[in-house]
Amino acid sequence: MFILIILLVLVLLFLFLIAPSREAGRFSQFQGRTYAHRGLYSENQSITENTLEAFDKAASLGYGIELDIRFTKDKKIVVFHDNTLTRFAGKDIRIDEMEYAELAGILLPGHSHIPLFTEVLDCVRGRVPLIVEIKNGRNDPELCASALAILQKYDGPFCIESFDPRIVRWFKKNAPDICRGQLACSVPTADKGTPRIVAFAASRCMLNFLSRPHFVAYELTKKPFSVKLCEKLGAIPVCWTSHALSDHGKNQMVIFEYYYPETHF
Repeated sequence: MFILIILLVLVLLFLFLIAPSREAGRFSQFQGRTYAHRGLYSENQSITENTLEAFDKAASLGYGIELDIRFTKDKKIVVFHDNTLTRFAGKDIRIDEMEYAELAGILLPGHSHIPLFTEVLDCVRGRVPLIVEIKNGRNDPELCASALAILQKYDGPFCIESFDPRIVRWFKKNAPDICRGQLACSVPTADKGTPRIVAFAASRCMLNFLSRPHFVAYELTKKPFSVKLCEKLGAIPVCWTSHALSDHGKNQMVIFEYYYPETHF
């Protein structure tokens, strides 16, 4: 009997850790759609990722859009994926160590510039839903608050997501009516600076107790049992990053790149 009680406690604890929000059903407007990863950009970056051109092209064709936001040194929110300029400008300088005036003068491939978040919202104009990934950095609560202030003035559908459950938790506490998602991946894919035990727990959605996400966006790999169970418990299943229709599976939101799927499914 004692062993059975212990097993029951462990099962209940496990369910407590991975359970999503019970309110995911409220956000059906985001489901059954494909989302252009960092906009509809080209594999050779002739149309560069996370630029106004990529976002306008995606919105014009009716695709939802996934994008990344982070702070500059002077607390401007820019749309850019990487921590540094190494990949695009050959400069090993962190975005949050540069003021926006400096960044604006740097040309990306395709002769584009790094846009402000407000510029992107003005470009999209509510035409399609947005998935806004919030990159963690040196002042996450302030970034969340600044992003929320901008989004509250935006006339269009959006949801937020992050790999960092503390960021998702911030929105649970401060903007519970906004659809929020937990990004997750396998341990080998996790950021190299992440402690292995944290990477393992995150890969199994065992940090959901912090944020109770409405959806879980998981990389295209075999999902662990706990992730599948989280979906059974109500989390909207989302995948990243699809490169073919065969990747869609049973996901209800698909983040894609390098091909042209249907906008709705």
